[in-house]
Amino acid sequence: MLSRTADHLYWMSRYTERAENTARMLDVNYQTSLLPQSAEVAKYGWQGLLSISELLPAYNKKHEQIVPGEVMEFMVKDEGNPSSILSCLRAARENARAVRGALTTESWETQNTTWLEVNRMLRAGDFERDPAQFFEWVKFRSHLSRGVTLGTMLQDEAFYFARLGTFLERADNTARLVDVKFHALNSEFFGTATEEDQEYDFYHWSAILRSVSAFEVYRKVYRDVIKPERVAELLMLRPDMPRSLHACLHEVVYNLAKVANDQSAETQRRAGKLLADLQFARVDEILATGLHAYLTQFLDRVNEIGGRISQDFLVPAAH
Repeated sequence: MLSRTADHLYWMSRYTERAENTARMLDVNYQTSLLPQSAEVAKYGWQGLLSISELLPAYNKKHEQIVPGEVMEFMVKDEGNPSSILSCLRAARENARAVRGALTTESWETQNTTWLEVNRMLRAGDFERDPAQFFEWVKFRSHLSRGVTLGTMLQDEAFYFARLGTFLERADNTARLVDVKFHALNSEFFGTATEEDQEYDFYHWSAILRSVSAFEVYRKVYRDVIKPERVAELLMLRPDMPRSLHACLHEVVYNLAKVANDQSAETQRRAGKLLADLQFARVDEILATGLHAYLTQFLDRVNEIGGRISQDFLVPAAH
């Protein structure tokens, strides 16, 4: 396969997944901001979201202070923000357009319709009227794109590069979501919440689980009250949880093996090592040594793997 074609397919999937995950992070912040809390705590949540998305400097250039509505607008419809949902959906559509011949008609039409529809919705004010409904729509369109790819495309190199982009992006974004929501907590909090905290905590952690479609999964797996350390375990180490770091790395390793070439052995080794670390990790050990430090290192390693994939297979380009 031409490296340019592989590049477009890989980034088409990454941008589609990034739009979905941005919607998920905004949704959980929006839902938790509706809970009773001080203005300072609410502001810290929005600031943390911008920080973990590496958008705080860009936001501060445009806005004097952190206001929830302005943060959401910046991350949803600001065309000057390359990570906004609008920018991601545009980039996904442009990458798809460049390789229409490698996609099925259904795959291309899904991407194109999403782009046309998001513009219509934003012009009509649908986002301002009901942010939660808009975030659900973005998630649904991403699910549809992934399902159409899986259901209609020949499982050849084009398919594997698209899947590789999806799961590398998802690993990155799940780590960021877990980090932004746990970073504010002191390590001694785990397992020691006071009774007064428990009602607030239930809604807080429920919102996080719902944001990654894991609320019912948590109930099924643990059959217990929601505990932060178990949320961390579910979203990081469970191989059977579709959005967990473990599940994502498993898919990255599998799809890398399918497209392996003469120079990709080191990239495969690093991805395999990261998967093995997750496979044999224990959540109590991670929490004891520091969750934030662990996730920061994880993000560095995922970004390094992404860089190596670009070198090994794709056209070197700034994205």
